[in-house]
Amino acid sequence: MARWEPNARERLVRAALDLFTEQGYDATTVNEIADRAGLTKTTFFRHFPDKREVLFAGQAIHSRLLTDAIAAAPADATPLETVAAALNALTNSFSDERREFSARLRPVIAGHSELQERAVFKRVGLAATMTDALHARGVPEPTASLAAELGIRAFYLAFDQWADLTNQQTFTELARRALDDFRAALVTLN
Repeated sequence: MARWEPNARERLVRAALDLFTEQGYDATTVNEIADRAGLTKTTFFRHFPDKREVLFAGQAIHSRLLTDAIAAAPADATPLETVAAALNALTNSFSDERREFSARLRPVIAGHSELQERAVFKRVGLAATMTDALHARGVPEPTASLAAELGIRAFYLAFDQWADLTNQQTFTELARRALDDFRAALVTLN
């Protein structure tokens, strides 16, 4: 590939996942990722601070989708209805192509503690984003953080199910069902 071709960021992400899958995370260098993508090491570092971050490239986009959907929810929506709208916006952004990528991504992250740690930070960051967006709507604590945590928990449960390529349901359907199950479970806590 020519170095001037577009989509450098996506090419780097795909090259990294290919190499991590083929030879392992520890054995893969930034130079190898850049070479596989047809780019330079300098270009890699323009997009990512290190090789760990290349697999978490979508966090800013995900945060924006959640924030925008929470802000756009009807004024009379309950906190969980607002979270459901945010989950719909986020899960609808995942394409079938992304599903195959996600299926390959899961074992790479599961096989390396450094990537697992980064995944936890992403999860916490998305929950904080939702909590802040709910606060901006006037939702008080602890309601805002609890609703956000349930939403993120539903997202990740659905993600794991969706990334299983044998599952025929959409990511959005899986997330809705997970959130509904958590909502029902809350009622039983009394």
